[in-house]
Amino acid sequence: MLARLRLSPRPVFTSSFSASNTRTFASEASAAAPASTVSKSQKYIRRTLFTLFGVGVAYVVDRELHASAINRNVRTAWTCAVIALDYKLNFRPEKADSIPALQERVAQRVYDLLTSNGGLYIKIGQAFANNAALLPRPMQEKFAKLFDDAPQVPYSTIEHVFRSEFGRPPAGPDGVFDVFEEQAAASASVAQVHRAKLKTTDGSEQWVAVKIQKPDVSKQVEWDLGAFRVVMWIYEHWLFHLPVCFAVDFINDHLRRELDFEAEARHALRTAEFVSKEPRLSDRVYIPKVYPELSTKKVMVAEWIDGVRLSDRRGIQRLMGDDSSASSSPPPLPADRFPTLKGGAQWVMQTMVDLFSAQIFDWGWVHCDPHPGNIIIRPHPDPARARQRQAQFVLLDHGLYVQLSASFQQQYAQLWKGLLSADFNVVKSVAEEWGIGTPDLFASATLMRPVRFKETDTPDFDKMDDYERGVYMKEKLKGFLQDTDRMPKELIFIGRNMRIVQGNNQLFASPVNRIRITAYWASRSLVTSHQLSLVQRIRELFNHLIFLSVMFSIDVLFWATKVRQWVARRLGRKGESFEDELERTMRNFAKSNFGLDVQQGAFEG
Repeated sequence: MLARLRLSPRPVFTSSFSASNTRTFASEASAAAPASTVSKSQKYIRRTLFTLFGVGVAYVVDRELHASAINRNVRTAWTCAVIALDYKLNFRPEKADSIPALQERVAQRVYDLLTSNGGLYIKIGQAFANNAALLPRPMQEKFAKLFDDAPQVPYSTIEHVFRSEFGRPPAGPDGVFDVFEEQAAASASVAQVHRAKLKTTDGSEQWVAVKIQKPDVSKQVEWDLGAFRVVMWIYEHWLFHLPVCFAVDFINDHLRRELDFEAEARHALRTAEFVSKEPRLSDRVYIPKVYPELSTKKVMVAEWIDGVRLSDRRGIQRLMGDDSSASSSPPPLPADRFPTLKGGAQWVMQTMVDLFSAQIFDWGWVHCDPHPGNIIIRPHPDPARARQRQAQFVLLDHGLYVQLSASFQQQYAQLWKGLLSADFNVVKSVAEEWGIGTPDLFASATLMRPVRFKETDTPDFDKMDDYERGVYMKEKLKGFLQDTDRMPKELIFIGRNMRIVQGNNQLFASPVNRIRITAYWASRSLVTSHQLSLVQRIRELFNHLIFLSVMFSIDVLFWATKVRQWVARRLGRKGESFEDELERTMRNFAKSNFGLDVQQGAFEG
């Protein structure tokens, strides 16, 4: 009985414990699965939140410290990758009919990238725009819009720049200036200009132009130039296989210099010195006075010039007495506050071509951005000359200059002289020395008029599709850039200068023979070179006199065009000017030699 009592509870206890354990483990097992799932979900949510937080912090840091430079580079990389992939997939012989649509897509993507990033991207885009004639038509149309005025940064940002540079606000009792106009007078891609009045001890009013660099630009410059370098490398070595990297370092170096306003002040002083020593220009051309003591790397102060910008075509015509509507009660213009000056647009263009020819062939110191907004025409400040209604040509914006070597100047002068005297051996010799494989194309680009050394067979582009024309164009460019190591990088900016000068002349219906004037300065510079011996100088002088007789034929062509233009206007039609004729022949040249459909105005620079 005792044995039974000892034994009987055991199975009852065991049974009871096992049932309880089983229920407990079952309930724990049933709860364990959702707990694990919840734990994993929470882990993913936490990771997502941490990632979003990190991205947000990186975005804010990039925006505040680098002016969104990283974000801009990501946008650049993405756009270039999409363009490269689009070309790789769709620039094929079997898809020739869709290549125009491809070019439209690429043009829109590039334009959106340049305008979205702004700053130096606009500058780089404008550099390409000055060579837009070599690009597909959609690119030509899009790039032409890059010269519009840039938006202004707010006054609070300008005040911050002043406090950073001078430790003082722009105006006020402790300010830099007596008066500082908060609304900018002009705004460009990297800087904007405000009008201000100096603090003077004698109470005189001295107004100045204050050029302030937009603060984001200095933070973005190295990122932007680095992206430009990478893109050019990819396009040369992987996508288009064209030698485009040879000029990257040269362009980047000059763009960096353009952001140094202390250097710009030195450039202005140097140019003013050159002008003062040239008797043919010293009275006609003026470089505004700069104030180095009020200038820093990000702020430059120069004399305020009151006049009419060359970009105001109607205003210049009114100022210079060329406005045909002057006698029919025309609407008032800002130019009406000045008296009518003598010389007309012919005086303006003659002075302009003389000035930039002197820079190229005599001084070796070339202003590389002579667009109409950087030129002002005003009444001469000298009272005696003002009474004679004489004008003065004022050159602004001295940030971008290129220094030419004496050897380059001599070769470039020989090139121009050879082109105008049909001495093609000289042209071929210079082109060969500069590593250029197609001297006729080079000659045409230099003169901005078609030049053929001999009749060559060109393909029938009407029978070629867009793919075949693209391949042909690429091979021609490869032949042109035969040896980029020997090519003078200065040609990039010289060509830009020449094209803009041509466009300015064309804007006013070609009142002067730009080609003859430029060639005269080129030939004369060979006579006056300091490196010549007496015998060499006499020989060059004799050649110069012969060359002047050759120039007579250029003048005949020019005046024949002027007569046709006058007759057309008498008949109520718009007459074609000399530069218009050159542009038309260049468009035909591009069409017949490269299959390029160049829009009107593409050669204006």
